Amino acid sequence: MSVSKKLFSTAVRGKSWWSHVEMGPPDAILGVTEAFKADKNPKKINLGVGAYRDDQGKPFVLPSVKEAERQVIAANLDKEYAGIVGLPEFTKLSAKLALGENSSVITDKRIFTTQSISGTGALRIGSEFLSKYSKTKVIYQPTPTWGNHVPVFKFAGMDVKQYRYYDKSTCGFDEAGALADIAQIPEGSVILLHACAHNPTGVDPSREQWKKISDIVKKRNLFVFFDMAYQGFASGDVDNDAFAVRYFLEQGHNIVLAQSFAKNMGLYGERVGAFSVVCADADEAARVASQVKILIRPLYSNPPVHGARIASRILADPALNKQWLGDVKLMADRIITMRTQLKDLLAKEGSTRNWEHITNQIGMFCFTGINPQQVEKLIKEHSVYLTKDGRISVAGISSNNVAYLAHALHQVTK
Repeated sequence: MSVSKKLFSTAVRGKSWWSHVEMGPPDAILGVTEAFKADKNPKKINLGVGAYRDDQGKPFVLPSVKEAERQVIAANLDKEYAGIVGLPEFTKLSAKLALGENSSVITDKRIFTTQSISGTGALRIGSEFLSKYSKTKVIYQPTPTWGNHVPVFKFAGMDVKQYRYYDKSTCGFDEAGALADIAQIPEGSVILLHACAHNPTGVDPSREQWKKISDIVKKRNLFVFFDMAYQGFASGDVDNDAFAVRYFLEQGHNIVLAQSFAKNMGLYGERVGAFSVVCADADEAARVASQVKILIRPLYSNPPVHGARIASRILADPALNKQWLGDVKLMADRIITMRTQLKDLLAKEGSTRNWEHITNQIGMFCFTGINPQQVEKLIKEHSVYLTKDGRISVAGISSNNVAYLAHALHQVTK
């Protein structure tokens, strides 16, 4: 070997295999949490976290979940692998929760449902399936949408485009903009819709507006991908929150659906979710099932069983189900109460700004309508932590800090 070749070889061997890897940007939500943890102010508030907290600011394990888990453990079940599409009882019950007990889609066996690794996993399975089998590789998502929606579909090779959804001037639904944009989407495209408790804005269409969206989607021959991460958690009523999904099915749309049990059962770390495809008939559903299994196998082989067993117990047992519906309403009602108190206390502070959107919006998140400069002042001067777009997690508000939050909000917006 020549001297030059020997020197080059030594240099290559001495260099790390990953030296070319660049530092990625920090996660927006995790960055908020890290800054919150480092803050020494005893009055500090973290409004970035996307998980439910009780009125003491503590993580909340639902009583129904505790009882279901006790029963699962007492049953002394094995730890064998689930099938590729998960626990059959769980997938059947998930479909019934979403579509309704007496759905003709279920009785006609036109639906295929697989267990997924929570809502993100359901979206990933769905995006991979669409990327491989959809007639188009373009999906239209609302502006704004959940931060993970865009990368999930892009990773699967889908082209992500947007349609108007949120009206900054009213902090509400941009009906005219959304309907106009949807009416211009090329025929045969895929459209993503949040079934309820839109993340991150908390802005949902009314029932009449959903009907208008359905009409235009049908005229444009668009294919609907519903993401339902908050069924029951939005209004406290699982049937009410499933209105859009069920209405679209009644109108003849054959949708795909992502479900999560993170929020409505508090099963965050258990990663419990489902992905469903509504088909033309039972034969088509069987063929779709065969191909979804082929997609899942190299992704993660099969899903975890413990959380799905808990969810199945809750959905199958009448007493546990009744208890769970009460738990869900308790969580939703606390969120609604905090919204009302915050709005009322802002008025008490003397704010002349219109804060009606705080109570008009629904679910865990609220778009406050404040700008990045006001967000910066909230953080620096009042130790109230939130994302730069002014989104707050209402779950982070409690009876102990709501007055302080109202005061801080008024100070930066007056």
